[in-house]
Amino acid sequence: MKESSPIFICSNCDAQAPKWAGRCLECGAWGTLSQGVADDKKKSSPSAIPAPAIPFSHISQAAVPRRSTGITEVDQVLGGGIVPGSLILLGGEPGIGKSSLLGQIAIALSNNDCPVIYCSGEESGQQVKMRMDRFAQQSLSDTLLFIGETNCEKICSALRHHKPALAIVDSIQTIASSDIPSEAGSIAQVRACTVKLLEVAKQTNIPIIITGHVTKEGGVAGPKTLEHLVDTVLYLEGDASQYFRLLKTVKNRFGSTNEIGVFEMTGAGLIEVKNPSELFLSSENEHAAGTATTAVVEGSRAFLVPIQALTSKTYFGYPQRKSIGIDANRLGLLVAVLSKRLGVNLGDQDIHVNVVGGLKITEPAADLAVCASILSSYKNKPLEKGVVVFGEVGLTGEVRSVSNTEKRLKEAEKLGFKIAYIPKQPKKISTKIHLVEIKNIRELEI
Repeated sequence: MKESSPIFICSNCDAQAPKWAGRCLECGAWGTLSQGVADDKKKSSPSAIPAPAIPFSHISQAAVPRRSTGITEVDQVLGGGIVPGSLILLGGEPGIGKSSLLGQIAIALSNNDCPVIYCSGEESGQQVKMRMDRFAQQSLSDTLLFIGETNCEKICSALRHHKPALAIVDSIQTIASSDIPSEAGSIAQVRACTVKLLEVAKQTNIPIIITGHVTKEGGVAGPKTLEHLVDTVLYLEGDASQYFRLLKTVKNRFGSTNEIGVFEMTGAGLIEVKNPSELFLSSENEHAAGTATTAVVEGSRAFLVPIQALTSKTYFGYPQRKSIGIDANRLGLLVAVLSKRLGVNLGDQDIHVNVVGGLKITEPAADLAVCASILSSYKNKPLEKGVVVFGEVGLTGEVRSVSNTEKRLKEAEKLGFKIAYIPKQPKKISTKIHLVEIKNIRELEI
């Protein structure tokens, strides 16, 4: 009886095939299939000592120590700082500012006498130092070390030897392991190198930040398991043509996934924006028709964002519904509610909605502001000065309450807003803002 049968394994994605082919059917790579051996012999599982089961009541819960990055916005997104032994993945489009942010973190920690290793497989030491000198307000510390290496085993050995307070690998797509017979950046290499770095982080308690490229769809390049391997996944977003960047958390085993950090891109690097509301409201024309300011909550903070709408008579058979920062399906739903419940004839109108600043709003609290901006543009009548609007709009036209109402009103009051259109509240709210509580969208006075 045959104990083994030949198979062909792809060196790029580890897919298996019963016969050789010029192209892998899984990943589409050419010339990557090589012959291997599959063991068909059934092996009995070896006897093992049962793992001990410990009651949760006997497990002591201690506070997780964190190390501050020296940048308040980054600490807030991470949940209070970097956890020792954690593996953090930072993703973003090319040129968005990933290397700039990591360079500033490295400088801030090294200035506090914390040894930091910056490993780059894309740039030379001279190129990285030019960027570092632009960010640093003083000469670079001797505790900031550079490694120009693409071999994963050598990098891991250096981390075990130096034991830095933080290690940065820029980027994971340029690192390759000698154990995997494929080129750097392949799915198998990305996964293998991430696993090796994860082992180093857990065994030595060294926090490691790795950067990853993004695909055309906006996800981190490489297998989806890459995001499952790491402890925290951060995305740096923003329009490269504009001056601000948003740092968002997609996954965080040590904190909330709803936090957001706001930065301003300058020649000296990324500068923290302590009050995002002032940034988003700075370009607002309060007296323009089609503009409504809403209050959104991201994580533990609330800030105000203007929403702009433009309605114009369509010259085609099918009116356009386009949105930036608001889900297009949500926009279509709100337009249908306005047409049905208020009797507004929007069937012959092109409607364009934009969230100022490029922020993407996913919570339904912005529904009422979207409706208000559309009505304001359609009637060519601006809202009153100093008005903030928020609330969820249902299909029957009812305005439903949203969470964190007091936090939203407090932020609006701090910025000098006088009137707030909000859903009907079950209890009285203490605020200096004049509240206009509405139950149905018909009560929205524009």
